[in-house]
Amino acid sequence: MKPLIVANWKCSPVTLKEAKQLFNSVARGIKNIKNVETVICPPFIYLPILGVSAFAKGFGGLRLGSQDCFWENPPTGGGAFTGEISPKMLKDLGVKYVIIGHSERRRHLKETDEMINKKTKAALLLGPKPILCIENLSQLKAGLRGISEKVIIAYEPVFAIGTGKPCSIVKAKKMRKSIKYPRVLYGGSVNSQNAKNYILEGGFQGLLIGGVSLNSQEFLKMIRDIEKI
Repeated sequence: MKPLIVANWKCSPVTLKEAKQLFNSVARGIKNIKNVETVICPPFIYLPILGVSAFAKGFGGLRLGSQDCFWENPPTGGGAFTGEISPKMLKDLGVKYVIIGHSERRRHLKETDEMINKKTKAALLLGPKPILCIENLSQLKAGLRGISEKVIIAYEPVFAIGTGKPCSIVKAKKMRKSIKYPRVLYGGSVNSQNAKNYILEGGFQGLLIGGVSLNSQEFLKMIRDIEKI
């Protein structure tokens, strides 16, 4: 199983020009990367544009992901939900993965475990592969309630997100052992100095990268280092 490296651009970049430049820089940089699966999760409005760009330029090795989706009524994949994005719409755009339950959405948008569980079920039924973000085992259990399929899990301790204070390898490894799923990512203040240690020593199968993914050179350095593992 290849390490899965997921770039969460969050609400950046603020212009399409910058988004294209960043995307193309990463796409060119991973052209010869064979042993790492790389995913870019840009803001919704850039998804169709970057998808067309990737196809036109032959950037087949770079996957598109979404930062969220809605729990619309399956199996229609649409409905009267103003401002929301259906997993079926994402799939139609060629999106392969969707982040669900990120701590920033839990905190700022008051997403509950019930909402996150419904989104995960909708994604499994209609669209991209869900990446369920959790901080503890309680969130894991609630997010997967009623789900028998294997879901990608992302362990992201809140104290490490955007703070520059990553979780220790020892603590992260302990949490990884408690999550009985084959593919678990680590997220939280990952950089090119500590990235491969979460895979080599922590036992994770990939990484969920935030702020550093907006720096193409730093992001590519992480990917190249991980490919050497």
